[in-house]
Amino acid sequence: MILKSGGIAAAIAFAFLSAISVPAIAQDSAEAACGTDRTIDIAEMTWPSAAALAHIHAKILEAGFECDVAIVTGDTVPTTSSMVTRGSPAVAPELWTSTVQDQWDSATADGSVTKLGEAITDGTIEGWFIPRYTREAHPEIVSAETAIANPSVFPDPEDSGKGRLYSCPPGWGCELATTALFDAYDMSGAWTLFSPGSGGALDASIARAFTREEPILFYYWGPTAILGKFDAVALDMGEAKPEVYACNTDPDCDEPAGVTAYPSSPAIVGAATGSAKKRPMWLSISPRSA
Repeated sequence: MILKSGGIAAAIAFAFLSAISVPAIAQDSAEAACGTDRTIDIAEMTWPSAAALAHIHAKILEAGFECDVAIVTGDTVPTTSSMVTRGSPAVAPELWTSTVQDQWDSATADGSVTKLGEAITDGTIEGWFIPRYTREAHPEIVSAETAIANPSVFPDPEDSGKGRLYSCPPGWGCELATTALFDAYDMSGAWTLFSPGSGGALDASIARAFTREEPILFYYWGPTAILGKFDAVALDMGEAKPEVYACNTDPDCDEPAGVTAYPSSPAIVGAATGSAKKRPMWLSISPRSA
């Protein structure tokens, strides 16, 4: 997995250095002690870079500080909700906060969560993509609107009378955003919003289409290996409207879904701090691993 990001590269380098050098320091420094006898649970999200970072953080805390660590399954929305309401998991090593921004900001303000650092330092992108060979064959398709107007270019294998948009996997924050856009663009008559079931299944669908040089319209994000490996073109989705996007990704928002581009999301190392009066001591260690 190769990312266009200084964050993961630095984390990997630090992981190796920590595993080698910190135990020796730990013999002489009380600072290197874990500082808690509680298990530190780390969220392993279901996309590759976040999964890698979860294991890097776990290795640092286990080998470098002799902490008791558990890897737990996570995804953006449920993990954030659990961190805010239950204080668990303790760490989310790659948390894309745009889809949970209001909840995250509120929890940051009251001290129940905190940002330990940047997981991806070079910026993030999200949007709808098509292969470059499809763009070259259909130069008129340059935006979400022009793609939507041409469902026959992206036929649904299970219903050739409709186009297919490959959406975000269930449980991911981007599933809410993509479903809302599908509704906002009124695509249901001529299009199928296809759920791939998992990040791996989405990757497999994209790889299969590119290998066969077939047209495909799909949601994706970056920096990622898929966008590095395959020559995909991002469609123009217009202006990013934070208020519209916030409503689109809030299941409790009563406003109709609106048209907006996906904003560039911060991708952070997030942590649950517990109550402000009883801040877990391991938080003084974790930033060194970010």
